[in-house]
Amino acid sequence: MDSAAPDVSATVDKAVLRDAGSESALSALSAYLEQDMQACNRAIIARMESPVPLIPQLGAHLVAAGGKRLRPLLTLAASRLCGYQSTPENQRHVGLAACVEFIHTATLLHDDVVDESNLRRGLASANAVFGNKASVLVGDFLFARSFQLMTADGSLKVMAILSDASATIAEGEVLQMVTQNDLSTPVERYLEVIHGKTAALFAAACRVGAVVADRPEGEEVALDRFGTNLGMAFQLVDDALDYAADQQVLGKTVGDDMREGKITLPVLAAYEAGSPEDRAFWERVIEKGEQTDADLPHALALIEKTGAIATTIARAQVYAAEAVEALSIFPDSELRRLMTETVQYTVDRAR
Repeated sequence: MDSAAPDVSATVDKAVLRDAGSESALSALSAYLEQDMQACNRAIIARMESPVPLIPQLGAHLVAAGGKRLRPLLTLAASRLCGYQSTPENQRHVGLAACVEFIHTATLLHDDVVDESNLRRGLASANAVFGNKASVLVGDFLFARSFQLMTADGSLKVMAILSDASATIAEGEVLQMVTQNDLSTPVERYLEVIHGKTAALFAAACRVGAVVADRPEGEEVALDRFGTNLGMAFQLVDDALDYAADQQVLGKTVGDDMREGKITLPVLAAYEAGSPEDRAFWERVIEKGEQTDADLPHALALIEKTGAIATTIARAQVYAAEAVEALSIFPDSELRRLMTETVQYTVDRAR
């Protein structure tokens, strides 16, 4: 991956991004694909069934927690953008969308255990309710289900794309652990982390849409590029929200990243722009892990003073613009416009 943010200022009409909508854009895309999403949700619920009672119980908890199902939505959207025609007997795009959601949910279960998180989407996390052992093992079950869905699809190309993404996600999480508490981490390494933990699955989710539609390599690459840049923008905004959002909006405890010593762009930007006294603060709370109840408000003040959130969102906007440009090879259509607007939704979450 090219870890530097792409320069697309000469090729993208910024008005496309300025005028694109907020969360209503995601709702509109979901409504456009409503039948496909309903079929995907049915497939997810069916595949959570097991004779072991704890598995469907934990699955019901995850379903009740909601979530936008953005990643499977992207698989459905990409396949339809490429002209995929489904039949009652041929619902490959639905099965693969469910597969993508299982991969994502499995990583969330494992991440919450590793991060000792107690909230997920504003509700008690699965590990807080069922315990760490259950969360890890059910996460393993979901990974296994995802590979069953890949096998059922029957395409070695699809299996390669999704299994490679699964491995990349794991590498990204390990790399994040390695960079934890290290303020000397270069921005390029941070971008490598978020590419692995987030953007790789976005890319795979989109690329398989072109594969099931049997489209040329160029369209596969375009959708891969779209998903990659959308995923980068999405994670950058998530990292900004950890220092800028209301807890109810964020769906997890504000400041979790700081408490865990995670290296994110808001912290790197604030550290780089800070005074010697500011830097000493970050070194104490991030590198040494010495934190008090007063430290989070002070960290938020430093983030604001140095413009670190604006720096992070500006970089997210560049990736968002690149995602929009990647769709330009496809003919103009309502679906393409909805996908374009969904890109800006990912950035607008921080406003």
